[in-house]
Amino acid sequence: MTTANVLSGVRVLDFARYIAGPYCASLLGFLGADVIRIEKPGEGGEDRYIGPVSADASAVFLETNCNKRSLTLDLKHPAAKDVVRRLVSQADVVIANFPPARLKKMGLDYDTLRAIKPDIILTTQTAFGHQGPWADRSGFDGLGQVMSGSAWLSGTPGNPARSATPFADYSTAVLGAFGTLAALYQRRATGEGQHVQASLLGSALAAFSPTLIEQGLLDINRQPTGNRGQTAAPVDIFKTRDGHIITQVLGKGLFGNMARAIGATHWLDNPAYGNDIARGEKRDEICAEVAAWAADRTNAEAIDILAAAGVPSGPVLNVADALEHPQTRAMGFLGSVEYPGCERPAPIPRLPLDFSSITPQQTRPPRIGEHTDAALTEFGFDAASIAALRAAGAV
Repeated sequence: MTTANVLSGVRVLDFARYIAGPYCASLLGFLGADVIRIEKPGEGGEDRYIGPVSADASAVFLETNCNKRSLTLDLKHPAAKDVVRRLVSQADVVIANFPPARLKKMGLDYDTLRAIKPDIILTTQTAFGHQGPWADRSGFDGLGQVMSGSAWLSGTPGNPARSATPFADYSTAVLGAFGTLAALYQRRATGEGQHVQASLLGSALAAFSPTLIEQGLLDINRQPTGNRGQTAAPVDIFKTRDGHIITQVLGKGLFGNMARAIGATHWLDNPAYGNDIARGEKRDEICAEVAAWAADRTNAEAIDILAAAGVPSGPVLNVADALEHPQTRAMGFLGSVEYPGCERPAPIPRLPLDFSSITPQQTRPPRIGEHTDAALTEFGFDAASIAALRAAGAV
């Protein structure tokens, strides 16, 4: 195994904040890209202070900013325009998660960047894409969730439920990184740059698309049922003697295994339970039997019985238990990353992929402006120029 150098030689300028843009850049860094985060002098980016875990870092910041160097630059300063021009002229990828109008105002739109470096790749993450009446509105993950239909169907009647997991943000980050890799591959073949555009609403719509497709074709108008599945059964969270478990039973084979495992073989002779859709329509009566069975057992007893029968099931873990579960530990995806000011190493996930012959790199997130002088020197600024920029408050 060798350290990942898939993107060695690729220089990325990260102007993004919060999750979708920064994590996109971090993913490229896992594969060996040189990622330089551009943030405000003195205070850094806003994402450093969302639920802080140290004086200058939040959990969100730590998770989305591994594998980067920090260069401070006040983009509103008169000197910043020339600095950005110099940086872009020697970069391969620019990442920015701002609406189109603000992107243009900042001089980070594709036409402006392409005039500086014709083969530049610009990867943007917006709330609502680059077209349409909402294109210039800003937004966070929750907007993508609720506008895709996901939060409405995930709740109960009259009580929509946003997922605590910002899946729109993270899927947008992954799609942005995927698109950037495609653009780099194309540029290698054609010499052309590219504007890669990802959006929170687009990602959420894609993740929720089976339900949207069903609605578009059948006008089925599903109503929310909380944790309980609608197109198969038993799909639900069940209370046990000492906690909760989930089961997800899809298909005839698994349904038969479940029936035999809990002693409900009468299900198998019931024509009303003949396929997944039929079982989904009878979900309440099926799940009621599973609930009664689970209530008499501990989590471990129920899961062991179901696992022996080949039925997908698992415990509902609280946050502390999720960190310590044996399977989480065995997978090794939660690293142990030191960050100045934190009392103990942070369990920051490594790249959640395994390769047969490379090991993705993981370096700690940077302190504010930690690499400003070194990075500017690499871009051709001499010591006097850097000192002048610092004296003027530009960096």
